[in-house]
Amino acid sequence: MSTMNMPRRLLNAWNYVKASPLPPDQRLGRDAVTALIIHSCFQFGASMSGLFLNLYLWRLTQDLTINAVYNIISFAMTPAAFALGGLIAKKRDRMLTYRIGIVMIAFFYLMVIITQEHVPDYYIWFALFNGISSGFYWTGYLVLQYDVSTDSNRIRFLAMNMVMFNTAGLAGPALAGFIIQRNEGLQGYIFIFTLAFIMFVIAAIVSFRIPTVHSHHRIYYLKMMGLVMQRNRRWLKALYGFLVMGLFQGIMLFLPNIILFQAVGREDWVGYLGVFFSSLTVATGYVISRKAQKENVRVYVFASTTGVVIGSGLLLLGVEIWSVVTFMILFSICNPLAINTLTSYYYRLMGTLPLKGQLRIESVVMRELFLNIGRVISISLLVLLVADLQSAWMPVVLFGMAAMQYLLVLLIREKPASETERCD
Repeated sequence: MSTMNMPRRLLNAWNYVKASPLPPDQRLGRDAVTALIIHSCFQFGASMSGLFLNLYLWRLTQDLTINAVYNIISFAMTPAAFALGGLIAKKRDRMLTYRIGIVMIAFFYLMVIITQEHVPDYYIWFALFNGISSGFYWTGYLVLQYDVSTDSNRIRFLAMNMVMFNTAGLAGPALAGFIIQRNEGLQGYIFIFTLAFIMFVIAAIVSFRIPTVHSHHRIYYLKMMGLVMQRNRRWLKALYGFLVMGLFQGIMLFLPNIILFQAVGREDWVGYLGVFFSSLTVATGYVISRKAQKENVRVYVFASTTGVVIGSGLLLLGVEIWSVVTFMILFSICNPLAINTLTSYYYRLMGTLPLKGQLRIESVVMRELFLNIGRVISISLLVLLVADLQSAWMPVVLFGMAAMQYLLVLLIREKPASETERCD
């Protein structure tokens, strides 16, 4: 009898979850929804192109060092681009910085299309341009995330951002892998770079639906952030947290697709697995949007870190298809929880800084500086220790960077609601 009623119980449970009304203060406004749509267009293009750009370099050169140096240069340039983009955002508006970033990324892939197999000849210049364009894009979008959300709905906004970001990324890798596999040589790569270029142009057009905001507070306080770090130790620890996150994230932004290709040997399977991993991230993001509470930041970070440490520990047993796929499954489930938790926590801290929100752009620039320092350190360590993908040091470095994420638990602290916000 209970077995016969099981489908009905599941249906009732689903209807209850779907029908659960959200409080008015947690609902997203028009600009928030538009920002999610723009970012989804961006991700659809990026999931096709960015996913395979490092693999494209690998196929052309068979040299892990070139991929690593490309990413080191790109990440090293990003903080400078953030600083410049922040200046433009403060003097004019964050939407101008955002649109410049989208247009520059579109132009980046247009140049990839033009140079084709000669990309490795100019990979340093491509890395420099990619770092600058990415810096402008993310400066605008991170400030926009803060502006279109509130303390009450920010966790939900970030979770929905992750859901839409990865939903847009579901079709991209599969489509890209399908196209690449069915075209001779590397022509499939050029075709997906062309599609990505079109998506970035669409994103730039849609961005004009969000109006510019003219502020009277146009003084750029970046030089004063050192003093703010001295006065607010809790905020400084959060910045150190992004440095620690960057140690793991830097490697994970380019290495997984290469080791997946080494394990399965086909670009289309890399794309199909990318769809599967993204679907796990979407599911995680949905759960976060419904269940996450801002008071549980340490619990969430500890749980997510434990998951990626277990997954990377499997690679110590052998970099085989089973260990790589299992690691990516755990990473896809746990990583969204860590990123959402730390980002939402940092946005709340931004509201406690002096001048009542006028330092939000400078705060985003400092966040990116620390994050990219961590990325550069970890990739540089990988270059020094790992000569090729068969090196025994590769899983060791990955495991070490994953284990260091436990430091995040010590670096973040959510104050009780009754405690007044003040500088430590």
